[in-house]
Amino acid sequence: MKIAIFDMDGTLLNSSKDITISVNEVRRKNHKLSELSEDFVIKAINKDKRNLAKLFYETEVYESRDRLYFEQHYASQCIQNVHLYEGVQETLESLREHRVRMSVATNAPTQFARLMLEKCAVFENFDFVIGADRVKKAKPDREMLVHILRGYGYLRGNKALMIGDNSKDMQAAEHAGIDAGFATWGFSPESSHPKVFTRPQDIISYFKD
Repeated sequence: MKIAIFDMDGTLLNSSKDITISVNEVRRKNHKLSELSEDFVIKAINKDKRNLAKLFYETEVYESRDRLYFEQHYASQCIQNVHLYEGVQETLESLREHRVRMSVATNAPTQFARLMLEKCAVFENFDFVIGADRVKKAKPDREMLVHILRGYGYLRGNKALMIGDNSKDMQAAEHAGIDAGFATWGFSPESSHPKVFTRPQDIISYFKD
């Protein structure tokens, strides 16, 4: 069995504009703060160590009113500008032809993940779509990946790969005992990880080897 587990934001699809719009709406409504740039928001999200409440809303902790309003706003905003990265659609089709089983492990809520993947017309490619709300511990913990692997009846002799654009994805794969490839076409243009994919088509080559 061959298994590909994808991160979503910054790996399969570009959600940066909609995330930024919703963050700025929370800033405006709840804190009367000026807008942040898209570049700032995405770099903040991908930092290994960060306090997003401080960076986004200038609070020490993530206040429940901010979390609630963001989720309310993003529920409709998340499908307004989202789109697949170039080459993703063709790569998913090729992986399916090569009988690679595919799933999504994202730290976004599952309901948003489904909406966005359906909007991009790729939801049906995935056997499992697991968001942070479906597990006790999100990435970099291994729980999300283990849930998917168990669903496949994964054995150590199988070939499994996590593809993501963040150190949390790489750490989750390491903790789950599977390979990982760092995607540099999305939110993170460079990485020191030993296995780097500069375009989605590189994933196909991994499963051909």
